[in-house]
Amino acid sequence: MVQVHYGMSKNKDASKKAQNDNARDNRKAAQKALHRQIESLPDPVALSQALMDAYQQSQPLFMDMLQKMGQTPPSAPDFANFDPDPMNVGGAAMNFMTSMSANPLKFWDMQMNYAQKQAQLWQNSIAKMLGQDSHPVIEPKQGDRRFRAESWNDSVFFDFIKQYYLLACDFVEQNIENNDDLSNSDKQKLKFTSKLMMDALSPSNFAMTNPEVIHETIESGGMNLVRGLQNMREDLERGHGQLKISTTDYSAFKLGENIATTPGHVVFENDLMQLIQYEPQSHGVFKRPLLVVPPWINKFYILDLRPESSFIRWAVEQGHTVFCISWVNPDAKLAQKDFDAYMFEGVLTAMDRIKDITGEPDCNAVGYCLGGTLLATTLAYLKAKKQDKRIASATFLTTLVDFAEAGDMKLFMDDEQIDEMIEMMSRTGVLKAEELQRTFSLLRANDLIWSFVVNNYLLGKEPFPFDLLYWNDDSTNMPAAMHSFYLRNMYRDNLLTRPGGIEIGDVKIDVSKVKTPAYFLSTKEDHIAPWKATYQTTQLMSGPKTFTLAASGHIAGVINPPSKEKYCFWSASKTPEKPDEWMKSAKETAGSWWPHWEEWIKHYANGQVEARQISHPIEPAPGRYVQVKSL
Repeated sequence: MVQVHYGMSKNKDASKKAQNDNARDNRKAAQKALHRQIESLPDPVALSQALMDAYQQSQPLFMDMLQKMGQTPPSAPDFANFDPDPMNVGGAAMNFMTSMSANPLKFWDMQMNYAQKQAQLWQNSIAKMLGQDSHPVIEPKQGDRRFRAESWNDSVFFDFIKQYYLLACDFVEQNIENNDDLSNSDKQKLKFTSKLMMDALSPSNFAMTNPEVIHETIESGGMNLVRGLQNMREDLERGHGQLKISTTDYSAFKLGENIATTPGHVVFENDLMQLIQYEPQSHGVFKRPLLVVPPWINKFYILDLRPESSFIRWAVEQGHTVFCISWVNPDAKLAQKDFDAYMFEGVLTAMDRIKDITGEPDCNAVGYCLGGTLLATTLAYLKAKKQDKRIASATFLTTLVDFAEAGDMKLFMDDEQIDEMIEMMSRTGVLKAEELQRTFSLLRANDLIWSFVVNNYLLGKEPFPFDLLYWNDDSTNMPAAMHSFYLRNMYRDNLLTRPGGIEIGDVKIDVSKVKTPAYFLSTKEDHIAPWKATYQTTQLMSGPKTFTLAASGHIAGVINPPSKEKYCFWSASKTPEKPDEWMKSAKETAGSWWPHWEEWIKHYANGQVEARQISHPIEPAPGRYVQVKSL
């Protein structure tokens, strides 16, 4: 008995010793983990010194900025025209608060769920700090590039800040999304404006909560902040007192030298446009010429960027005789140019000149974005005039004809905002380019605003030379009469979908009667012309139709040359009523959609003829009109 008892006691002591050893090892591991986390924090002494150095170095620069601002006093605030609620979101916010007060228990449940996630975040962060297994409570959404740096995940402190912020974003979004009393319009407005606010409050946008900025500040002795202030001063000067954030190295590009370089000449011009004919790149060309109708919200050379990504150059190389409209950048003198003028003096006049130059009675036409909307309008007009044979085929690139579900742009298009915009245009004669550019930037604020705030001003770096962003900043004005018509009749009232809803040149038009063979190209991640909205045009027009969906967005999905071997596209032989039904039957193909389109348009090329040389040039491409900058 004594031996048994002794053995049991010995085993118990051994077990207790093992437990103590385990506990001691765990404590040591936790201490080491905690020590590593503390070591990973920025050195407070070095950071303080760097900030002091940055302060001292920036004083002359700061005083110089103040002196220049003092030399040109700002104009008095225009309180008469100041709008504290430019997106007209006040009514939606009031409806939201009313719903909350009427159903407090539902929102209390969401608040409790939010509090539980916060508590879980605290627990997980403590566990991570002590070296224990820990899983994130919430992670950034796919495509969110703000938190790519390893420090956002490796450091428990910055990981906590990141997740705490993301939980707050999710809480705000869920409160709006789960409010059943709000109309869809109110929900979209609140989601958009709240996202703008939350994007602005991201910890990545502040020097002391962004680990990359802190690291750079210590490494450079604060010179990143000094360079950032210098960059800000240059952007203020570039914007004539308003902060116009640089998105690319503007000195890296020059029209006609390294972008918009496809050889050609202007062969016709009027007040509204120049018509460019491109030189052939082959001995034989397709008999039927190709007319490109670009949007006039930006400039045509989105289709003729660098040679390796130029759609126009590629089309010329395939054997097309390409003509392209280069729209004027209008000023107040052209305020009364309306939508009719863009058709009569733009597309139809270009077609007349193409007929004179080539001798061909018809052409194939490509319309991009707003240019595609104008092309659809032109087709309906020609059909009403029994001249629809003048366009043998039509290609629509990311084009809205049915504006019922026009995406986030609709948020800026209610009656009050349209009336305010029209009132503003009545004073200036145009919608200024900066207004449109600001709107498009807000649609992708993290990519087009805050990423550059961090890069340019906090990290003190120069933006990367990027041809697409150079083009994006080279925006144009819009004539008051044309833009008023476009906003009211298309975005707001969606009259282009109604038979006789729009009158052009005293002719009531009907898109549903258009029988011209059509190729539709949309992009899956388009935030300006959502693909399911653009798909609806296949149900409006009554001729042969081919719908293709490319990966990526409004620009990158379109400007995707085969040589890059990027992205993919989906295609199908039929166009059923619902876009989701089309998607189920669509076949995915790797790479660019351009060759797929080329195979389609060959059916309407009408054989081949000897290459056409340019006979009466006015000036070399890209011409004068595209060189005019918006002030």
